[in-house]
Amino acid sequence: MRLKDCIRAALLDFPVALVLLTRLPLPTLPERAFDRQARAAWAFPLVGLVIGAVAGGVGLGFLALGLPAVVVAGLVLGAQAVLTGALHEDGLADTADGFWGGQTRDRRLDIMKDSAIGSYGVLALVLSLGLRWSALAFLLPSGVLPVLAAAVLSRACLPVLMAALPHARTGGLSHSVGRPAAGVAALSMILGLALGWAVLGLAIVTPALCAAASVAALGVLARRKIGGQTGDVLGAAQQLAECTILLTLVAGVPG
Repeated sequence: MRLKDCIRAALLDFPVALVLLTRLPLPTLPERAFDRQARAAWAFPLVGLVIGAVAGGVGLGFLALGLPAVVVAGLVLGAQAVLTGALHEDGLADTADGFWGGQTRDRRLDIMKDSAIGSYGVLALVLSLGLRWSALAFLLPSGVLPVLAAAVLSRACLPVLMAALPHARTGGLSHSVGRPAAGVAALSMILGLALGWAVLGLAIVTPALCAAASVAALGVLARRKIGGQTGDVLGAAQQLAECTILLTLVAGVPG
């Protein structure tokens, strides 16, 4: 493939990644663009940048109106859910239900595929939403940059998990996307770290390491529970990483 063709194909990766991770109204893409779904995973941090920028803008606007940070934190989380269609939250709930509601690999996968939500899923959502809401309420008075950093880095981790683990089932969103090559996963992490550094400087190092550790732990658990990863596991990884990043930033604030 000629260099011009490579550049043209790469320019389609960002909108493909937006289609995969958001519910934004986008122009119809050519079918050939979706042949690159796995290779487009390098652009996941850029999708996080868009989500974080919009949600952060919502936060800035309502803070300027004088609303208390605890209220604005809820509005920021609501904006993120609207932008993504609560895709990651759904994955977190399904993963919690499946991992702890089933006794065998096949049963766990069946539970994860079921649209109903169980008690483990409810608890996971309550804990994730509550912890992120509390962390943002603490961080927002100092600005919205943590929203941006968490959105970027939490999505930069996903291609690494996709590349590291096999597909747990022969179907579903993750399987249809495919497994990115190691180079694609590495580029995603490098881009995520670079954007995080641009946003928060050295303060991003510890949150990034903690997020990587939490996603790695989830990967080990997923391998043991279902033999690999699914789209639900990836959604859970994003939520876990975002929560970890925000809590680590809170822990690093003096006083």
